[in-house]
Amino acid sequence: MIPLKDDIPVSHTPIATVALISANVVAFLWQVLVVGLPLSVEVGGVIPYEILTLRDIRPFDLVPPPITVFTSMFLHGGFAHIAGNMLFLWIFGNNVEDVLGRARYLFFYLACGTVAALAQVAVAAVGADQASLLIPMVGASGAIAGVLAAYMVLFPRARVLTLVPIFFFIRLIYVPAGFFIGLWFVIQLLSAFVGSQGSGVAFVAHVGGFVAGWVLLKVLGPRPRRAGW
Repeated sequence: MIPLKDDIPVSHTPIATVALISANVVAFLWQVLVVGLPLSVEVGGVIPYEILTLRDIRPFDLVPPPITVFTSMFLHGGFAHIAGNMLFLWIFGNNVEDVLGRARYLFFYLACGTVAALAQVAVAAVGADQASLLIPMVGASGAIAGVLAAYMVLFPRARVLTLVPIFFFIRLIYVPAGFFIGLWFVIQLLSAFVGSQGSGVAFVAHVGGFVAGWVLLKVLGPRPRRAGW
């Protein structure tokens, strides 16, 4: 299922969401046009071994751990990766920003992304496959998972126009946000703990970011009713 839009209008221009999308796009262009995807992922991605030891695998690396926890949120592994993430961020992020306010929304986003990355590191650290300690992780999906959790709490009855492929046919239907995001989370949870090895997707990071977003929204609550930040 691919979300296309929701039916909740915003009362403020989503400047922070646009800025985050722009930063991700600029970073991706840097990856593709300047450095190359493989090297950029190794340099700016979260490598569990580096986070656990605070030591770089590559000598004279430009981005030392733990700074990679933040740089990894703005890097992606390919066009489909960034396109999907930015679509979700645009559809659901603007409304969450509208409720939290720009400054708190940015803090919320980065905090969820941080928890997501550390969750993936923790799983790699306790896993039986030590090779996973050397696999870099990039992508905004952990932070966006937190945004999805917040949206689900704030707008469970919102309707999401969704593209649903059924065999050779494509249908456009409106799905309640609570159902859409809830189903997404169940898929991530099952994938994280039932044979997701080798998929190349950090499902544990998605789960960690979602849980962090759910909890953090309860702590922050809606912003005071005034314009601006």
